[in-house]
Amino acid sequence: MPDLTGRVALVTGGSRGIGRAICIALAHEKCDIAVNYRSHAEAAEEVVRELKDMGVRAKAFQGDVSDSEQSNNMIESVMSEFGHVDVLVNNAGITRDRSFVKMKPEEWREVLLVNLNGPFNMTSRLLPQMIERNWGRIVNISSIVAQMGNFGQSNYAVAKGGLIAFTKTLAREVAAKGVTVNAVAPGFIETDMTAAVPDKVLDVVRQLTPVGRLGRPEEVARAVRFLAAPQASFITGEVINVNGGMYMG
Repeated sequence: MPDLTGRVALVTGGSRGIGRAICIALAHEKCDIAVNYRSHAEAAEEVVRELKDMGVRAKAFQGDVSDSEQSNNMIESVMSEFGHVDVLVNNAGITRDRSFVKMKPEEWREVLLVNLNGPFNMTSRLLPQMIERNWGRIVNISSIVAQMGNFGQSNYAVAKGGLIAFTKTLAREVAAKGVTVNAVAPGFIETDMTAAVPDKVLDVVRQLTPVGRLGRPEEVARAVRFLAAPQASFITGEVINVNGGMYMG
């Protein structure tokens, strides 16, 4: 039986890749879905059509999560449409890769604004109504890069590492209020981000991954689906690794 009937999930960066897979995974549990996107409107509407075909309510909402005003306006629209949000998946993220000695200040700031300030903007607005309803699930999408580092990604590692620290701290603060806070840390997954990586680099990644391949977005989404379920109510402050064994911390 579906576990999230009557619940509403807001997935940031839900139009493509891992975000899209998360939307579909949650819809399998009959969860209604608010699909956030920043610039890929056509892809977001395609996801919405797919979700509606699965028998759930769904709507796309444009907004840059790094911008507090846009985040507030987007959340107001979501609340007006759905009335509440039970599951928040902070998935939206960007990379601006460059070795630290060559990194420009704007590349550092932009990555932190989207990947770390974005989850703050979303969570600070949605957490109070979860506490009021005494039920909520917050799932932050971190990264293996936060756990083991990666050449040319100091900005991304800092942001995703901060997201893990945020997850653990917030989990302690709201555990008694019916809200769980967890993180999922994907390894190298077949998405637009990895599509831009040279083949020779991906070959090395496969060699370093015990499973011997890149992950699929659906495999990350299954972890989010598990953490969002009512049966996961005794799991909070955890980081679920979905990385094919590349990092075992």
